[in-house]
Amino acid sequence: MANVKIGDVARAAGVSLGTVSNALNHPEKVRPETLELINETIARLGFVPNQGARQLAGGRSKMLGLVLPRLDHAFSLQIANGAQDEAREHGYDLLIASAGNDDILENHYMRYFLGAQVAGVLVQPMAGRSWKPPIESTPIPTVYLDVHCKEPGNYIAPDNEAQGRLMLEHAISCGAKRVGVAGEASFMQLMLRVRGICDAAREAGIEVELVGRGEWNTVADGFELGRELAARSEEDRPDFVIGLTDVLAAGIIEGLINGGVSVPEDILVAGCDGNPLAWSGSVPLTTIASPGEEIGRRGVRLLTRIIAGEEQDDVGQEMLAPMLLVRASTATSKADKANADQPELDLAEYL
Repeated sequence: MANVKIGDVARAAGVSLGTVSNALNHPEKVRPETLELINETIARLGFVPNQGARQLAGGRSKMLGLVLPRLDHAFSLQIANGAQDEAREHGYDLLIASAGNDDILENHYMRYFLGAQVAGVLVQPMAGRSWKPPIESTPIPTVYLDVHCKEPGNYIAPDNEAQGRLMLEHAISCGAKRVGVAGEASFMQLMLRVRGICDAAREAGIEVELVGRGEWNTVADGFELGRELAARSEEDRPDFVIGLTDVLAAGIIEGLINGGVSVPEDILVAGCDGNPLAWSGSVPLTTIASPGEEIGRRGVRLLTRIIAGEEQDDVGQEMLAPMLLVRASTATSKADKANADQPELDLAEYL
């Protein structure tokens, strides 16, 4: 692997050195079919670009890499904070890259970290309806975050199915008889939350209305759904609404209020993903306690154990059990009001 040069890749792929260089450093400049050919050649030959990273005496790098899909969601920010704090405790520096929800950039940053000779890499892949690990295994320890996978590898994720189940159980504890679930289950994590909600509702004999509309990260979609619910008669609308994300739930609350319906007096509303960036609405939102920082910390702990030879590679799936964060949007006489009665949360604690 170490003897493979960029010229070997160019010759094997039948392209120029400049084209290979662009594929490595500026993939947007290369035609998709050419980029695919070069990437396949790189994987086949085992080429690793050398970014000239410095290593400590003894040849072992004290750097870790972290590839995130984007930095506009609190979960990814929490992962970064938790991973950085844990890496520092283990004597490592952490290099962080945001792929901008672009799989080409994600692959580019993975190759960059390999070339930088980092000791290991953490990856939070882009969200999708399904996910499988790369066909070609990476030559350094790699831990994937926020994915559910049964194939051999190292995966750490919040238990999204349990999140949905926990929120439905909370709805029951609040006396709910008809539960609405808002949002399009457009990727794996949301699909698992819906499954948990529906399974728990079926076991309890609770009626569930699935409103399969609303982009996960769009407050305006939640607002429109809230307005639609407010326009229904009291007998025709849910008495408890679960937004598949906190962003949607926050929008639903504002839409309901705008339509003349009070939260929680008329309808109870909860989120499901613990996103503090969505907690600035008029009614404090019940949701799942933010798990991102612990995901980042556990990812680094596992990675450093594998690097040190204390843990076998391909550990498998580890999932974090959710914790409920009860706040004013579901506070009723039947619910525990302890958290809802506390002063407003300091969001800095969650970011």
